[in-house]
Amino acid sequence: MNPHELSPWSMFLSADVLVKAVMIGLAFASLITWTIFLAKSAHLFLARRGLRKALARVSSTRTLTEAQLAAGRGGSLSASLVAAAIHEVRISPDSTANGIQARAASRFAEIVRAEARSARYGMGVLAMIGSTAPFVGLFGTVWGIMNSFIGISKAQTTNLAVVAPGIAEALLATAIGLAAAIPAVIIYNHLVRATKSYLDLVGRTSGAVARLLSRDLDRNHSGALARRAE
Repeated sequence: MNPHELSPWSMFLSADVLVKAVMIGLAFASLITWTIFLAKSAHLFLARRGLRKALARVSSTRTLTEAQLAAGRGGSLSASLVAAAIHEVRISPDSTANGIQARAASRFAEIVRAEARSARYGMGVLAMIGSTAPFVGLFGTVWGIMNSFIGISKAQTTNLAVVAPGIAEALLATAIGLAAAIPAVIIYNHLVRATKSYLDLVGRTSGAVARLLSRDLDRNHSGALARRAE
């Protein structure tokens, strides 16, 4: 390879097979990083906007029945929380209010945990890429430099024009490793903050439904006492 051909593409084509494999793997990891970023950002944005609207509707209602109508019967988080509360009330007609609330809280916790797992899906891949990509690139660099020194030994020359291309090819692997790792770390931290914000909203929605359940139970208890007094 001539000095004027020291472009990233020409260096990639001239690199050792193992170094090429490292570069391709790192490029693929970078593609995965940006795919996860776009998919998760869109998902969290839409989920946060939808849940914020659902929370406003649920918070404006007075009973679980009204909240069920406001939340709709789809598979949304708010609808699932309201349905869980109503179901617990229906299957526990003879239970105390505290017992119903405790079991409903357990159901809410399961729904919230499932939502948290869904919101964090793919984050582990970003963490892995961010932590391992520099070392994978460094491995490619070490391998390439080792081959360069072997070539120097065979050529029996230390002429920079002879040894520079091989060393440049090796260092390209480290550069690609950093190019894959740095965005992965930044995107991971950004998505952690976005996910925390969304899960805070999930917790607020769960709390709103729990308050509606408590009001309904108090209302039913008061009604039962009034009927006994009559």
